[in-house]
Amino acid sequence: MTIHFVGAGPGAADLITLRAASLLATADVVLYPGTYIDAAVLSHCRPGTTLVDTQEIDLDRITAVMVEADAAGQDVVRLTSGDPSLYSALHEQTRRLAAAGVAWDVTPGVPAYAAAAAIVGRELTVPLVTQSVVLTRTQARSTAMPERESLVAFAATGATLVLHLAITRVRDLMAEVAPHYGTDCPVAVVSRASQPEELVLRGTVSTIADLVEDAGLRQAAVILVGPALASTSDAESYLYSPERVQRKARLR
Repeated sequence: MTIHFVGAGPGAADLITLRAASLLATADVVLYPGTYIDAAVLSHCRPGTTLVDTQEIDLDRITAVMVEADAAGQDVVRLTSGDPSLYSALHEQTRRLAAAGVAWDVTPGVPAYAAAAAIVGRELTVPLVTQSVVLTRTQARSTAMPERESLVAFAATGATLVLHLAITRVRDLMAEVAPHYGTDCPVAVVSRASQPEELVLRGTVSTIADLVEDAGLRQAAVILVGPALASTSDAESYLYSPERVQRKARLR
């Protein structure tokens, strides 16, 4: 048997992969983070599937549930919000499973930041404006951040910033990025992207904190910061330029 770590996407039941839907449809046991995953995603499960909400369970107990189910010959899906490659505790869980001699694999999902960008209708990389995206988080009552990964250091690059797990510190964070992006730099906050409770806030480095606090947001939100969010640049990618197309034709 194999434990399947599956990205559940940002929330909407139709924003998961075909592989994810197939695994959910055949699973005997499904573990899911109830804080972040919309109940509609679980509609892909067959009747009688054992559903385990992990929001109040520690990693040792989560692992025990998976190991016990595997030993009983049951198919197990461990859902993660968004994509398992970001803030999913995949490393910690797979390390425990390996120690227990249990096989596992990973099915990717639509990451929350991609869903947020789609909702605001913006590409995060715009030619001659920014060509990099920094995915990071902040520290409050959470795991310590490596010292070299300060928000100020990332802001100095001028890249589009995607801040996860940071909504309760938005005012402090905007003060940190303001010297590099300016107070008028556009910011978008997307809460519960693609879920029924979805909320989109648009502002600037100087105004977004007030909007977030007025809305009472406390979790499940992604913060996007950078000039690409409101760029009016008419610069275009060389990939699709007539010059490149003509050059390729001459080389044939």
